[in-house]
Amino acid sequence: MALETHRDALTVPAAPDTAACAAALEVATAYCTPALLNHSVRSYVWASAYAAERGIEHDAELLYVAALLHDIGLAPEFDSHTVPFDEAGGHVAWVFGAGAGWPAERRQRLSEVIVRHMWDAVDVREDPEGHLLERATGVDISGRNAEDFTAGFRAEVLALYPREGLADEFLACFRDQAARKPESSPAASVRGGLAERILADPHPLEA
Repeated sequence: MALETHRDALTVPAAPDTAACAAALEVATAYCTPALLNHSVRSYVWASAYAAERGIEHDAELLYVAALLHDIGLAPEFDSHTVPFDEAGGHVAWVFGAGAGWPAERRQRLSEVIVRHMWDAVDVREDPEGHLLERATGVDISGRNAEDFTAGFRAEVLALYPREGLADEFLACFRDQAARKPESSPAASVRGGLAERILADPHPLEA
């Protein structure tokens, strides 16, 4: 009952008030489509809210920047014909961190969190930010673990940051990645039935 009460009290988290977070939003807005931008912001919201409910200690700035940049490798300007999009995004994020003045070890952590969001699971004890982003992106794309949040909270988040046709756009991106990079994580996702999960009607987030 206490957990349910806590879930009912969740509020939509705001972005951390740091220069790096503001810059990450600026970069994502410049290079991501509206659908991918809202997906990135929602990924932070799900991750941060889940952490608040579960009492998971984490670096909020690192999590936000990773969430905003985790799909930057899908943008045409940063797409690689040889490197998987998650790894390409990790490299872009490392460069972003350098520009933000982050030390090398923090840049590496940012890159790791982004790469790991495509893992099947990330151990929260070893990498809380990676765990939170992996879980949050699963919630947002396929609706996996959507029950972590009440229907009211899900509706509030989607009203603030609409899906904007994300399902069709995201699936097209992953199918393109899979065709060009058959050993990549998007290829594995497509082979694993991503289309059926992402195109479910209604989507679990909206059910």
